[in-house]
Amino acid sequence: MAKVLLLNGSPRAHGCTATALEEMIKTFEEEGIETELIQIGNKNIRGCIACNKCDELGKCVFDDLVNEVAQKLDEADGLVVGSPVYYSSPNGTVLSFMDRLFYSTGNANNHVPKHMKVGAAVVSCRRGGNTASFDVLNKYFSISGMPIATSTYWNQVHGFSAEDVKKDLEGLQTMRNLARSMAFMIRAFADAKEKYGLPALEHESFTSFPDGK
Repeated sequence: MAKVLLLNGSPRAHGCTATALEEMIKTFEEEGIETELIQIGNKNIRGCIACNKCDELGKCVFDDLVNEVAQKLDEADGLVVGSPVYYSSPNGTVLSFMDRLFYSTGNANNHVPKHMKVGAAVVSCRRGGNTASFDVLNKYFSISGMPIATSTYWNQVHGFSAEDVKKDLEGLQTMRNLARSMAFMIRAFADAKEKYGLPALEHESFTSFPDGK
């Protein structure tokens, strides 16, 4: 059975972001997609220090939830990252988590294939900053060969509380349509992989200017 990981980047396990993700989970279940919701927003996740030890160890040098999720991501078919908006950006914990997760799983010794896994970002806000935060989260997928699932509006909900979000009927509708799009893409890619194989990737070129010219 196909599986989607959902990361709740809010410090509140039952707040606005969780309400949006729970709406997706209900739809995934209807579509026959297994889900796992992981709470990260209230965890102590430090940022990447660019030590490159993950290339040597095969995992991040800070052995915490990032390494646990890396193993789960290896077996998943899709990833949803949800975050509240803080100063027109995702929660800092989410950014630290995503930096380390995506960097440590992309090195030679711990290459978790993310290519053609379906990604989706979900943001919650009271009023503004949603599209800027949405843009930041989508860049993790676009640099990793992960097709980005879309919906009938930007993947966002509005409200100051979970009860507010439940009144955002268009926002919840967007979450349901997003989950259906992800389910369709996951099934379509699985069929195409079996029939055609995955697209070839080139890694030989690496633009760098160490001579300073």
